[in-house]
Amino acid sequence: MVIPTERLEADICQLAGHLAAATCQFIDLIGEYDRREAWASWDMRSCAQWLSWKCQLAPGTGREHVRVARALRDLPVLHGEFAAGRMGYSKIRELTRIATPATDADLAEMAGPMTAGQVERFARAYRRCARGDDGDDPEPGSALRWRQDTDTGLLHLSARLAPADAAVVLQALRAATGDLDHPHDPRDHGTDADADSADGGQPGPPPDRDHEPDFGSPQRPPRLDVPVEDLAAALTALAASYLRGKISTADNADVYQVIIHTSPQVLAGHPTAAATSDEPAARPMGHPAWPGRCHIEDGPALDSLDAQLIACQCTVSAMLHDAAGAILDVGRRSRRASAAIRRAVRERDGARCAFPGCESRRTDLHHIQWWSMGGQTSAENLHPLCKAHHRLVHSRGYIVTRTRGGYTFTDPATGTIIGPPGPLPARGKDISTTHHADITPSTIQQACGERLDLDFAIWVSLNRGSPYLRATSEHASAA
Repeated sequence: MVIPTERLEADICQLAGHLAAATCQFIDLIGEYDRREAWASWDMRSCAQWLSWKCQLAPGTGREHVRVARALRDLPVLHGEFAAGRMGYSKIRELTRIATPATDADLAEMAGPMTAGQVERFARAYRRCARGDDGDDPEPGSALRWRQDTDTGLLHLSARLAPADAAVVLQALRAATGDLDHPHDPRDHGTDADADSADGGQPGPPPDRDHEPDFGSPQRPPRLDVPVEDLAAALTALAASYLRGKISTADNADVYQVIIHTSPQVLAGHPTAAATSDEPAARPMGHPAWPGRCHIEDGPALDSLDAQLIACQCTVSAMLHDAAGAILDVGRRSRRASAAIRRAVRERDGARCAFPGCESRRTDLHHIQWWSMGGQTSAENLHPLCKAHHRLVHSRGYIVTRTRGGYTFTDPATGTIIGPPGPLPARGKDISTTHHADITPSTIQQACGERLDLDFAIWVSLNRGSPYLRATSEHASAA
């Protein structure tokens, strides 16, 4: 039986309305899940990562869904159009980049007769014009200031660079974050929680966190769509790369190395018990072999967890002290994984973090059986983890097991197992049961098909409420 073309068209339009309403319901559920931060119970870094793991969404798509869900909380008119199936996700995604509670209703009215492509152009131009109204020029000259907290050891940096110097620094940061080898599609890439402050202070769209980079403006360089913590890691990586270059050619490599003094007890994960031991052999605080010792040479103290993470990657040299603190012996250095082992692990596990749902390319090699517990530095005992999950595995004591589909991470305290993502559960219900909208083939708004007068649309949207615009509207109504 051949379905008539008219019926086929009606079914497509009706299903488009159902998809819009069901997507709104999906977005609302994501927003509530994100508000509760329920994803944190799975030790995920964000709701977007949980979506990537559980719902098979690409990381960028997951971040966009979370951003839209957060924005719609304060946009009742756009949310109503979305929930009723009259406006599709493509339009809503673009409008939530620019809408505020004050412009919610106006933008919903203006975008109704536009196509999704026209809304995308309109939103991009709106942001560019809105950014041009702030009039805040950067201060002239270049400068870099730093301050280190004497209590915590945290370093605070503040830099102001000339355009040419800024381009060099941004390019180096992009290279360090692995952001040069893939194309930048504004629709596919987003950022995590604090993306607006990751772009070096460039003003972004009003509502929230995630927004597309603007590559059409010749006055502004492409934005760095990278989380703030990744940019901080990139800056550290640049400094480490410079030092490695110096170390490879220096007669005395130690002057270019960051040296950390610690103890086997700290690396084994139980410095407190050892440091407070009542045994006669326990060294007093201040002794070079004190079990709780953990600090940068001639610098601030380090958290024991940081020392354990660093020990997974660094060169370790053992020193033996007598009761008076004199050095009796300096042992041979234990090297980190060789280039051949790294290549073997990369070939086996890929170039991304092995924690379920994480797509980070910037990884360390973690010993499944900890090096401090006698684990070997071999391909069989290593797997890649990003810095956040590397720290998590050490802090929570996760038991890592290699499986055919990847790795499972078992929390020894709760027994919770986080494993490779499985197939999505089958859903036998009709799509009309997933939402409450009354959908017909004509529910979803049809675009007028007229050419978009972009200049006029932007002028109207930025001048809502002006006396001239009210007078023009009243004259047109009277005519």
